[in-house]
Amino acid sequence: MQDSTSPIRVFLADDSELSRRRVAEMLTAQGMVVVGQADTPESAISGILAVRPDAAVLDVQFEKGTGMQVLRAVLKAAPGTPFIILSNHAEPAYRARYLAAGAACFLDKHTEFYQLAGQVKAVATLAAQPVSSL
Repeated sequence: MQDSTSPIRVFLADDSELSRRRVAEMLTAQGMVVVGQADTPESAISGILAVRPDAAVLDVQFEKGTGMQVLRAVLKAAPGTPFIILSNHAEPAYRARYLAAGAACFLDKHTEFYQLAGQVKAVATLAAQPVSSL
């Protein structure tokens, strides 16, 4: 879990090595730490559950599956995991489906890429806040 004294820990799940490298470079330049990477849904699920990152950046489409497999499996096992979807498949139907399934944010790789670092900070900070009792 993220706190104000430690860097935000991020897991990257995308089957494109180039995309993962580009995202990792941007996030590390902002002081975040990439704690894991995966290029298949199975390795993403096991990796995210093993390291419990402050945020996970997830693509919609993998060569051997979908991001929805990852989102559902991880949120079932670790409901508080914040996911940011970063994809070329940014049509409204994809956005609606992933947000309804529990993603915190959905960004288009082409037009919203540079919003990623700010969104990671926002969702990690929000997830770290204690739930107040009524």
